[in-house]
Amino acid sequence: MTASTIRRPAAARTRLAAAGAIAVAGALLLTACGDQTEKGGTESSGSAAPLFSKLPKDIQSSKVVKVGSDIAYPPVEFKEGGKTVGIDPDLADAMGKQLGVRFEFQNGTFDTLLTGMRSGRYQIAMSAMTDTKDRQNGVDPESGKKVFEGVDFVDYFNAGVSIYTKKGKTKGIATWEDLCGKKVVVQRGTVAHDLAKGQAKKCGKQKLSIEAFDTDVEAQTRLRAGGADAGASDFPVAAYAVKTSGGGKDFELVGEQVEAAPYGIAVGKKNTELRDALKAALEAVVENGEYDKIMKKWGVEEGATKEIKLNSGS
Repeated sequence: MTASTIRRPAAARTRLAAAGAIAVAGALLLTACGDQTEKGGTESSGSAAPLFSKLPKDIQSSKVVKVGSDIAYPPVEFKEGGKTVGIDPDLADAMGKQLGVRFEFQNGTFDTLLTGMRSGRYQIAMSAMTDTKDRQNGVDPESGKKVFEGVDFVDYFNAGVSIYTKKGKTKGIATWEDLCGKKVVVQRGTVAHDLAKGQAKKCGKQKLSIEAFDTDVEAQTRLRAGGADAGASDFPVAAYAVKTSGGGKDFELVGEQVEAAPYGIAVGKKNTELRDALKAALEAVVENGEYDKIMKKWGVEEGATKEIKLNSGS
């Protein structure tokens, strides 16, 4: 399925929590549910690693990069057998070999990740997070006001948004307009949620009903049980659900993916040394072929990039 080149509107972003909510989430951070530390990953080879010297001194000392991630988003990051697995953890392991450090994934709700990074809980956020100008500039997309200092992104993947239905029960759904008069399930705070809300305003008397969940897995469960007509999420997530749920018998993709945009690793604006080290590590992973192996392993070659860029989102 070919990704659309439709330009992503400011208020609609993949796995996007409004920047305003991010700005006020500090008080909630201490009570964020289910925070866990993943101790696995690549063992550090320290200063013997080719890019170790590019890291900030504090990370050279600890040999650990603390990663904030919403670990409930297969195949990007999720738990399997008690271990954090997926595209992002595999890329982090490959980068760790280049940098001589271990990437320690810590689980948190998506809309608190940037706040957690700002408070020092995490040094980076790596969680299928879309690189956007609003996030770069710290702007609330709904109010247009600057609410925090913003972040830099090291971009490493491209993804659009897809609609999926129960297999054999598409009910004529192929576009967002076809959802009018029906019910769609989404993960709360994502681009799919924003697109659904935008489409609902256009549907008029043919009301579009939206049910939002904390995780995409919960949305899939609701659709599987017959509680909705369709679901919508990032293409790699939707494609993975279609491939794996019920052995491939539960869901099917419908129509084209839209809103193609880059995923990026978020790094604090002032932490340029770490940002540049991560970029160099990803470039090395692309060059040595590990990147392509990871994309193929998870069946997401369509979203692969050949060039690691900084702040390429719009």
